[in-house]
Amino acid sequence: MEWRDEGVLLAVRKHGENAVIIEVFTENHGRHSGVVRGGAGRKQTPVLQPGGQIEVVWKARLEEHLGAFSAEPLRSRAAQVMADPLPLAGLTSTVGLLSFSLPERETHPALYKSSVSLLDLMCVTDAWPLAYLHWEIQLLEVLGFGLDLTCCAVSGTTEDLAYVSPKSGRAVAAHHAGRWKTQLLPLVPCMIGDSVASNAEIAEGLRTTGHFLEKWLAPSLGYRALPLARRRLVERMFRISAV
Repeated sequence: MEWRDEGVLLAVRKHGENAVIIEVFTENHGRHSGVVRGGAGRKQTPVLQPGGQIEVVWKARLEEHLGAFSAEPLRSRAAQVMADPLPLAGLTSTVGLLSFSLPERETHPALYKSSVSLLDLMCVTDAWPLAYLHWEIQLLEVLGFGLDLTCCAVSGTTEDLAYVSPKSGRAVAAHHAGRWKTQLLPLVPCMIGDSVASNAEIAEGLRTTGHFLEKWLAPSLGYRALPLARRRLVERMFRISAV
């Protein structure tokens, strides 16, 4: 068995004395793992950085085997964001959530393309946090936990949408929230169309998506908590928005 593809490096872990096992998210083969011989050496270590774009060739005797990768760098991203803690936190949260949530070897071409676009955006502009918020909404949708933010769950109106039900994931209009509004999650305008948003608004949106990632997605995977990288990103977003 052999195939060639391009992908985002999600994770690297030591394997034996001089090898590593890497996880790569590719367009045509999904999240896929394999051994890189010599991956722990001085030549390969700078190449095998999470968030980087690499070309891989995977080989195995049988399809169900772990197999071995050879990897060639296409572009590094960690080096470009290393000097700024916020995009670095965004990069580690993105690859962390992909590694955490994607079923192995299941393809998600649309999510792959948006993930690559998001990671590239982090390297060139400060405007990426809103794209990241929409990426988390897409991740929930792709994995079967989509939110319905198109109309009010109570009346069906598309006006004055201000909250999200933590139980159903459906939008609720402000005038229908009543005494329950303290138990509802915020539906900030940038989640449903506004193309410009403050860091404070985006942080509130991440509080909402985080609820569903933690209460819906994580338990379905047998986990109790989200990756620490995601929590660090949200904490940093709230600190920045408070300045």
